[in-house]
Amino acid sequence: MRQHKLALCKEHYLEWVPAQTERIIRKYEMFTRHEKVLVAVSGGKDSLSLWDILIRLGYQADGLYIGLGIDEGLHYSTESRRLNEKFASERGMKLHVVDVAEVYGETIPAIAARTHRGKEKPCSVCGLTKRHVMNRIARDMAYDVLATGHNLDDEAAVLLGNTLTWSGEYLLRQGPALPGTPGLARKVKPLCRFYEREMAAYAILRGIEYVYDECPFAAGSTSIFNKQLLNDLEHERPGAKLAFYLRFLEARKAGLFAGREDVQQELQPCANCGQPTSAPGLCAFCRMVATGKAVVAPGPGQETEA
Repeated sequence: MRQHKLALCKEHYLEWVPAQTERIIRKYEMFTRHEKVLVAVSGGKDSLSLWDILIRLGYQADGLYIGLGIDEGLHYSTESRRLNEKFASERGMKLHVVDVAEVYGETIPAIAARTHRGKEKPCSVCGLTKRHVMNRIARDMAYDVLATGHNLDDEAAVLLGNTLTWSGEYLLRQGPALPGTPGLARKVKPLCRFYEREMAAYAILRGIEYVYDECPFAAGSTSIFNKQLLNDLEHERPGAKLAFYLRFLEARKAGLFAGREDVQQELQPCANCGQPTSAPGLCAFCRMVATGKAVVAPGPGQETEA
């Protein structure tokens, strides 16, 4: 690992990764061992590795898989679900499964096809749906915190994109931990300081079977383009990605965005699902689902466990 000026054997690498994760959890005050953690798992190396690490560290962590119905070409969702259920079953871990088509009547591509969102790609529909479902399950199942497997490459790519467009609102919210508010779960990213290659190495060394292929709709995305730019920089200057991200966090803490009064947007419960929204009546997700059809608000029992 050139960025750390460090080389480890398998035994010590598998000790180093959980130890570093513990440091990150404590540094950013993400959660304690007395709290229930819901890990959003996609079947990829990062989320499954995160779940594995948290269990190894002794945290109360269950998984949540959201079936998106993206099966074009590679049967992406079908394979993702299989690997998540296999991972949980082999280790005796609790996995909540929410199938979007079963709960809301349509797959993600189908919702995108009939709404103004995602005319070319369903990515915005997918993101909105996942955020909605993750928060609903965390709320309904009484989890204290929602954890995602975003790694350093993910965070640095988002940061670069937001910096290039000076998206101030997003820059203010980006970080390892986002505090919860009434109706919205606390969100954390315990892998935010690990390179993608480091997490791939962990998964392989731990014998974790994961989905190797990207989502079929990810090709040509801005985030992948930004990742490649940062990879080129990292190749010439090892540690550049980590420095970019960490110094952003330090600068923000030191008052980089000072000068503007922090005004909290007033939120109110969605008339259909009850989740907080700044819009009158229905939240963005319920408006999207309701376009051209009846609105359905699922109850807490509309998920399965593996």
